[in-house]
Amino acid sequence: MNSANTRPHALIFYGALAFSIFQIVTAAFSPLSTTVVRAIHVGFLLFLVYQLYGVRGQSLSRPSVWGMLLGALALLFAFYHWWFEADLIYRAGDMNQADWVIGSVTLVMVFDAARRLMGWALPLICLAFVGYALFGQYLPDALMHRGYGLDQVVSQLAFSTEGIYGTPTYVSSSYIFLFILFGAFLEQAGMLKLFNDVAIGSVGHTRGGPAKVSVLSSGMMGTINGSGVANVVSTGQFTIPLMKKFGYRAEFAGAVEATSSMGGQIMPPVMGAVAFIMAETINVPYVEITKAALIPAVLYFFTVFLMVHLEAGRAGLHGLPKEECPSPLAALKSRWYLLLPLVALVVMLFSGFTPLFAGMMGLALTVVLIMGNGIAKHLGPKGLRYAFWIGLGLACATFNQFGITAIFVIVAVLTVLLLAKREQGILSTVVNALYQGALHALPVGVACALVGVIIGVISLTGAATIVAGYIIQLGEHSLLLSLALTMLTCLVLGMGIPTIPNYIITSSIAAPALLELGVPLIVSHMFVFYFGIMADLTPPVALAAFAASPIAKASGLKIGIRSLQIAIAGFVVPYMAVYAPELMLQGDAGLLATVFVVFKALLAVSLWGMGAIGYWLRPFAWWERLAAVAAAALLVFSLPLTDELGLGLAALLLGRHCWQYRRQRALAVA
Repeated sequence: MNSANTRPHALIFYGALAFSIFQIVTAAFSPLSTTVVRAIHVGFLLFLVYQLYGVRGQSLSRPSVWGMLLGALALLFAFYHWWFEADLIYRAGDMNQADWVIGSVTLVMVFDAARRLMGWALPLICLAFVGYALFGQYLPDALMHRGYGLDQVVSQLAFSTEGIYGTPTYVSSSYIFLFILFGAFLEQAGMLKLFNDVAIGSVGHTRGGPAKVSVLSSGMMGTINGSGVANVVSTGQFTIPLMKKFGYRAEFAGAVEATSSMGGQIMPPVMGAVAFIMAETINVPYVEITKAALIPAVLYFFTVFLMVHLEAGRAGLHGLPKEECPSPLAALKSRWYLLLPLVALVVMLFSGFTPLFAGMMGLALTVVLIMGNGIAKHLGPKGLRYAFWIGLGLACATFNQFGITAIFVIVAVLTVLLLAKREQGILSTVVNALYQGALHALPVGVACALVGVIIGVISLTGAATIVAGYIIQLGEHSLLLSLALTMLTCLVLGMGIPTIPNYIITSSIAAPALLELGVPLIVSHMFVFYFGIMADLTPPVALAAFAASPIAKASGLKIGIRSLQIAIAGFVVPYMAVYAPELMLQGDAGLLATVFVVFKALLAVSLWGMGAIGYWLRPFAWWERLAAVAAAALLVFSLPLTDELGLGLAALLLGRHCWQYRRQRALAVA
C-alpha cells in the first residue's frame, strides 16, 4: 500500500478521494437508497484493491492494465444496482441473464479482492459455506438441508440484503468509514505526537516508563483508529526500540506493544468498529455496548500496565531521565484543540445521537479545526485570534438552523481563505487524510462484504441452528464446557481473519447458543468479540505479535507467548462476566455487587501478573507463584466457596510477602 510519503499513482489517488467524498456526501445528505450506497461502496472497494494489489497480493506502485480493467468493471457493475434499482426490486429472487452474470462476477471479485488483500484464510472459510449451500443436501442427516440451486445462491448473496450487501456492508458504508476517516484526519493533524508526548511526560520517568508509554499511547491511538495490527506498525516504530533501549527484552517489548495495540479495539468509544456492528446485529443502543465494554477495557489496560510495572521491578529497570521527558501540559497546550472533536464525539454518542450523526459531526469539527488553525496563525494580535475562533464557533452553531449544509459552506469559505494565504500545507493535510482514510477502509470494508456470504448462507440454510444445538446440548451438562468450545471456535477462526469478520461469523453461530443457555444478550456477544481479538495474540498465527516481530527483531512466536501472559485479562474477564454479568453492567444485582466483582477481577488479574512475572515487592519463590495463580483461578470460578478460598489464599500470600519484604528492608537498614 502506498505510504503517506510516496506520491501515489493518479488513478489510485483520485479514486480514493472520490471514494471518501462519495461516503461523506451520502452520509451527510442521504441522496441514495441504502442498497445503492452499499453496492457503490463495494464497487469502490474492489476498484481500489485492483489498483493497489497484484494477483499474488503484492503491493503495486502503479496499477496494471488488468487491474484497471477489473476495477472499472467492478465500479460499472456497482452502478448497475443504481440504474436498475426499481427493476431489481420488482423482480427480486427472479434474476434475468444480466443479473446472473453481474451477480456471479461480483461475487468472484469480492473473493478475489479479499484474497489479494488478506490472504487465503477468510476466502476459504467463506467458500466452504458456499459449498455447503450448494451441496449440503448430500451431507449426513445432522448437517443436511433441502438443497439450493446456483441461481438461488447467487440471488441470495449478490442481490439480497443478506449477502455481500448485508448488515456488515451497511455498517461499513455508514458508520465505519466515517470513523476511519475521522481517525485519519486526527492522525494527519498530529494526534499521534500529542498522545506520545502526553504519555512520555506522564509516565516516562517512572519505573519501566518506556513500556508504560507504549501502553498509554497505543491504547489512546486505538480508541480513534480501532486497528490493532496497524497500531502495532505505527506506534511500535517508536515504542519498541525505546523499550529495548532501556533494558526490556525484545520479546517482552514486542508483546507489550501488541497487547496494548489490540486493546484499542475493546476501548470505547470506537472499539475497532465492532461496537457499531454489534449494536445493529442485536438491535440495542450503541451507548449500551460502550457501557458494557468500559469496565473490561479498564481491567485489560490495568493488567498490561501492571505487567509492565512488575517486569520493570523484577529486572531493575528505571524510567527516562525526568529532564528528557516533555511536559504533558505543554503538549496539551500546543495541541489541545485536537481533543475537542474526540470529546464532542463521546458526548454526542452518550447523549443519544446516532453513531452516523456523531461520526459525521466529529469529522466535520476536525476538518474545521485543522483548517481554522491554519488561518488563525496568520492573525497577529491574540484578541483577533480569539475573535476569529468565536466567530467560527458561532458560524458552526448555525448547523441547528441550516443543517449539515452550513458546515460544508464553512469548509468552502475556509478553503478559499487558505488558498488566499497560500497555506497549501493545510489543504494537503486535508486531502491526504481523505486519501489515507479510503485506503485504511479497504481491509475492513472488503472483510465486511465477504463475511456477508456467511450470513447469507446461514440465513438461507439455517446452519446456525445446527451448531447452536450442539453448544446448547453440551451446555445442559456444563456451561463452562460450552464457553470453552465457543472460545476455541473464536480463537481458531480469528487466527486467520481480522476481528470484524471473526465477530460476525461467531456472533451468527455461537452467540445465539450462549443466549439460549441464559447468558445475557450483550455478554454473549462480548464473549465472542473478546476472543476474536485475543486470536491476534494467540500463537501459532498471532497477527499482532508477528507484526511486532520485525520491529522488535524477535521471534513472533516468542512475542505471542509473552502476549498471552500480559493480556490475561482478555481471557479471564469474559468468563467472569458470564457468571457475574454486573462486570459488564448487566442485570439488576445492584451497585455493591458490581463493586465486589470489579474488586475480585482486579485482584485476580493482579495475582496472575505476580505469578506470571514472579515479582511484587520482591521476587516470588516458585511456590508463591503457584499460589498466586491458584488464588487467581479460585476468584475466577463462580462455584460455592471459591471466592472465600481465593480471597483467603490471596490474603495469606500477600500478607506474608509484605511482612517478609518489610523484615528484609529492616535488616538491610540495621
